[in-house]
Amino acid sequence: MTVTTVEETLNPYQIAQQQIDTAAAHLQLPEHVTQILKQPKRVLSVNFPVRMDDGSVRVFEGYRSQHNDAIGPTKGGIRFHPDVTLDEVKALSMWMSFKCGVVGLPYGGGKGGVICDPHLLSKGELERVSRAFMEAIADFVGPDKDIPAPDVYTTPQIMGWMMDTYSRLKGVNSPGVITGKPLILGGSKGRNEATAQGCVYTILEALKDLDIPVQDATVAVQGFGNAGRIAARLLSEAGCKVVAVSDSKCGIYDPNGIDIEKISTLKDTSSIREYGESFVISNEALLELNVDILVPAALENVITAANADRIKAKIIAEAANGPTTPEADRVLFGKGITVIPDVLANAGGVTVSYFEWVQNLANYYWSEAEVLEKLETNMVLSYVAVRDLAKEHDVDLRTAAYMISIKRIAAAMDARGWI
Repeated sequence: MTVTTVEETLNPYQIAQQQIDTAAAHLQLPEHVTQILKQPKRVLSVNFPVRMDDGSVRVFEGYRSQHNDAIGPTKGGIRFHPDVTLDEVKALSMWMSFKCGVVGLPYGGGKGGVICDPHLLSKGELERVSRAFMEAIADFVGPDKDIPAPDVYTTPQIMGWMMDTYSRLKGVNSPGVITGKPLILGGSKGRNEATAQGCVYTILEALKDLDIPVQDATVAVQGFGNAGRIAARLLSEAGCKVVAVSDSKCGIYDPNGIDIEKISTLKDTSSIREYGESFVISNEALLELNVDILVPAALENVITAANADRIKAKIIAEAANGPTTPEADRVLFGKGITVIPDVLANAGGVTVSYFEWVQNLANYYWSEAEVLEKLETNMVLSYVAVRDLAKEHDVDLRTAAYMISIKRIAAAMDARGWI
């Protein structure tokens, strides 16, 4: 008997290109259109000096990728992380294009990153890095050109510093250059919860489709950062039973349900491990629990060909970007598992970022209730459109989401005369 070993790439840029190929094939797009979509329109690489607290000067490296601006200005976060790579930033900018497209926003995709560990920087050093990076990319961004936002290890305060730097350089107050800002600087109400809230709206729709009662539907959340923590709380408040959560150190599993408030306090003050050693499991084991809903809310490539066959969840809602590889997607689709793809599941963040940008341009601000009402309407309509197209073509939700986005981008490129 011959055993075939599946070769799969974990390079996010190559994964994004594979996903485009799959969707484009269903749309029967001309090859040159597919080739345009498979690479960013422009990418900036910068090196910039920052004076550290001890008086030394350190040179940091950063990137900004703009995938496609046929529909409108590019949009996407800036992450500060020691493992940032150019391929990762390029892939994330591409995913942002499809994320904006699937929820109907007038944006293309952008993404940025600085190679650094913000945990090792003082507040002053972090501010100087933030301002220096914005100075390095200032001619590349703008409210009608490319609009950054927070991402991994960046915060509203960092966005405030960047907005201030851009405004000083341009000589005008320009809150619309960046989103995810503090409220006092033009941030939007509801932005902090938006990614998780949008994810929860899609989960509730998927539960209806599968006739799974919300009450006591079991949930495992991998990643207890902003999106994962808020998603766990919101799902618990909706009536679900959160039985497992994890951070980068370990997971906690209690089949009787986890006390979300208690574990949030432990996360902030010490370690979730202190919930009790008898509850501790590995991150890998959490992914394979027999639950109704699995929410990967950490980093890329956690569900791969190596473990996809052991996944038992009925619904996977990707609060993180790129947690599932293409080969794993094929396995999960074959098992009948509903995967709500990242470009849809976590599009609540960019949707409310769009709302923030609109409010900045109009200088008129909405209540939190208005923001959440608009977010729910947009997320539910987008989920239904993706679900219906997936049924029509007998494809998974990710492919259907890409088909909707790619068709939209291609139409804009055609209208501009690019293709």
